[in-house]
Amino acid sequence: SGNDNSEALPESIPSAPGTLPHFMEEPDDAYIIKSNPIVLRCKAMPAMQIFFKCNGEWVHQNEHVSEESMDETTGLKIREVFINVTRQQVEDFHGPEDYWCQCVAWSHLGTSKSRKASVRIAYLRKNFEQDPQGKEVPIEGMIVLHCRPPEGVPAAEVEWLKNEEPIDSNLDENIDTRADHNLIIRQARLSDSGNYTCMAANIVAKRRSMSATVVVYVNGGWSSWTEWSNCNARCGRGWQKRSRTCTNPAPLNGGAFCEGMSVQKITCTSLCPVDGSWEVWSEWSVCSPECEHLRVRECIAPPPRNGGKYCEGLSQESENCTEGLCIQDKKPLHEIKSQNIENASDIALYSGLGAAVIAVAVLVVGVTLYRRSQSEYGVDVIDSSALTGGFQTFNFKTVRQGNSLLLNSSMQPDLTVSRTYSGPICLQDPMDKELMTESSLFNPLSDIKVKVQSSFMVSLGVTERAEYHGKAHSGTFPHGNNRGFGTIQARNKATYIQNLSSISTRSELKTTAIFGHLGGRLVVPNTGVSLLIPHGAIPEESSWEIYLAINQRESSLQPEGTDVLLGPEVTCGPSDASVSTPFALTIPHCAEVNSEHWNIHLKKRTQQGKWEEVMSVEEETTSCYCLLDPYACHILLNSFGTYALIGEPISDCAVRQLKVAVFGCLSCNSLDYNLRVYCMDNTPCAFQEVVLDERLQGGQLLEEPKLLYFKGNTFSLQISVLDIPPFLWRIKPFTACQEVPFSRVWCSNQKPLHCAFSLERYTPATTQLSCKICVRQVKGHEQILQIQTSILESERESITFFAHDDSNFPAQMGAKAFKIPYSIRQRICATFDTPNAKGKDWQMLAQKNCISRNLSYFATQNSPSAVILDLWEARHQHDGDLDSLACALEEIGRTHSKISDITETEIEEPDFNYSRQNGL
Repeated sequence: SGNDNSEALPESIPSAPGTLPHFMEEPDDAYIIKSNPIVLRCKAMPAMQIFFKCNGEWVHQNEHVSEESMDETTGLKIREVFINVTRQQVEDFHGPEDYWCQCVAWSHLGTSKSRKASVRIAYLRKNFEQDPQGKEVPIEGMIVLHCRPPEGVPAAEVEWLKNEEPIDSNLDENIDTRADHNLIIRQARLSDSGNYTCMAANIVAKRRSMSATVVVYVNGGWSSWTEWSNCNARCGRGWQKRSRTCTNPAPLNGGAFCEGMSVQKITCTSLCPVDGSWEVWSEWSVCSPECEHLRVRECIAPPPRNGGKYCEGLSQESENCTEGLCIQDKKPLHEIKSQNIENASDIALYSGLGAAVIAVAVLVVGVTLYRRSQSEYGVDVIDSSALTGGFQTFNFKTVRQGNSLLLNSSMQPDLTVSRTYSGPICLQDPMDKELMTESSLFNPLSDIKVKVQSSFMVSLGVTERAEYHGKAHSGTFPHGNNRGFGTIQARNKATYIQNLSSISTRSELKTTAIFGHLGGRLVVPNTGVSLLIPHGAIPEESSWEIYLAINQRESSLQPEGTDVLLGPEVTCGPSDASVSTPFALTIPHCAEVNSEHWNIHLKKRTQQGKWEEVMSVEEETTSCYCLLDPYACHILLNSFGTYALIGEPISDCAVRQLKVAVFGCLSCNSLDYNLRVYCMDNTPCAFQEVVLDERLQGGQLLEEPKLLYFKGNTFSLQISVLDIPPFLWRIKPFTACQEVPFSRVWCSNQKPLHCAFSLERYTPATTQLSCKICVRQVKGHEQILQIQTSILESERESITFFAHDDSNFPAQMGAKAFKIPYSIRQRICATFDTPNAKGKDWQMLAQKNCISRNLSYFATQNSPSAVILDLWEARHQHDGDLDSLACALEEIGRTHSKISDITETEIEEPDFNYSRQNGL
């Protein structure tokens, strides 16, 4: 861009008096942005000529743009010159230094040179030389975030953003952004948690760094210990306890949970109370002027101690000392005393006679009023037609011998025993095993008296009661049994009541398998009861025969008061075995989980057959762990045994979930059709018991079961049949609605409630049945089941009984019993069990899996993460929801590369393909 001097310089330089040129404006350093040329300017006075020189060579005269003016004050000539520099010129220059230009001005005295102005091409690289890295720091710790902006010309200026808002260090003395582009927070506060971004900018562009997440966490601290509780034993050796909570401060933002125990127990000894006892009587005193002498005794043999009872009786005794010879008021003393005694006896006698007369009068009036009130309601019927009120006889076809359901109609009844049965029409378990023998008789009885309330009382929801007076076989109804039994006959359709547990005699539901060091899973099919034996719980080179059973006999656990048994009584064993890692026992329950309405306890049966409380579900303990899901309780235990869940309702709003199911079948008479309505606990095992019993009776499920929320508010349950098609079907009067007392539903103790209705077709041509079954709690929840079915078995649609039919896999051993492949599980444990600056990451793993209570239990385990994953396996035995686990791992805040390392290294393992498909 330059030529030789002869071309660049003018031929002649005018001569004029003056001084050397003085530069009024010199060329400035400039940057070429993209492809836009820059302009360099120069201004001098006095100046006859000005030329630019770039990189040591003169710029051609034609490339200059010159302007001339006159200074009005001095009259001197001012000259201003401009040149353009292009990007191409700068790129084509290859010298040891930057492209530069300067201007030279002439006057008659000589020349002056300006400063050199450099011209550079401006740019800003895309990638930061160092991105800020996320940090987790304790509160009041120092935070240093490093940032090295991308290379650029001119050098980029750095600005910090927090949650997309600029940070002004002038407004916060705790923050410094001046030190070599770094961000320094001297004392971390909770408000300093956030996403930080480094912004770099120059005249060309702006660049954003990767965001760095800063978490300011608070490690948990223990509160002060509470006072020691009183000794729990009133006498002898017991224990005291005190507790503290991890709330001073509470862990925050993933901070470490408090180390140590939340509860301390010590032994104590209470002094046993000693009841006082009298010493022997003293000698009689000297006879007094009143002809009496005294003797005394003291309660000192021993005296009462430690709250013991004081001696009962008198401490002083007196008697006549002259054998009645002493005279007082001119009468022997013994005569005065005997008269007083006789007067007192007369008063007592007259008082007793008066009270007896009043009691007899009240009794007579009460009996009269009772008879009048009874005569206002029903009608007495003295023949067998009275069975239309709701009770009638069976008429069974002959079936195989040995069936406990057979009723022998050929034998004549023994009419020697008279019994009265009074109660609601629907009873819970009247078909007792004692009643269902082959010698039992239920023939039509002639001497029967039935009293039924009028139909308007049924419509008002008043509890129906029927009085049954009859004579039956002496072996039919055992003495002391207050259960009623209704029957069905071909021509007389009515309600019958039946307890399912007496239909078939079954032993315990039990599953057994042999497990080794690899562990496995044991399931009682279709009951919701399962047992998970973790890998390593059984010693190496050992094999144990482990069993899991549900007790179907009458439970020895009798809840107190309003307490209820919420699920099956489950036994696992062998009872003498001890595992090194907690196993997971899953027991279904029927409570609507709410800690404000229920207090749920886990109980265990001792070897002596007594039940002792293991823990409350809300209690913090390190001996075991209970996780209450909506329909099941998952329990981590170290010892086998028999366990049960007990619910203590805290308020009337406590809800017991009942499953309502309707079964139907044709009766022995082809025109009759029986509907059986069951209200059972909403647990799979309770439903399976009903299904098994119905199969024995030939019953079919007519509609998908529904859930009824039964509150503990003391109101009864009503079951009714509605919308029966007229002219096709009919039902006996007063039998379409049945009512069950609250106590019989609430305290059923795992026994399914069963009410039955008998319908009659007018003609055999009717094969379709349409009606509604309404089940409602008075002032509570209501469910309506729409029945639309064919009474012919070949035309009826089948309904699935169980959502998860696991009868084909009662036991799984080794790796196939677990959803998470063992190699991946090992890596997860190794990652989250490792301590870091902020605590142990297994706590975040627990929280992401909705385990936020009693974390001290996991802290006592050798591998907290392994126990958490065992609990996850127990909760997801049916769905195997690995996606949710993968999401939980991702959210924890570990870098994605660690999780991907866990998975990518497992591609060659056969089980991993399944895991990858499921998101892990």
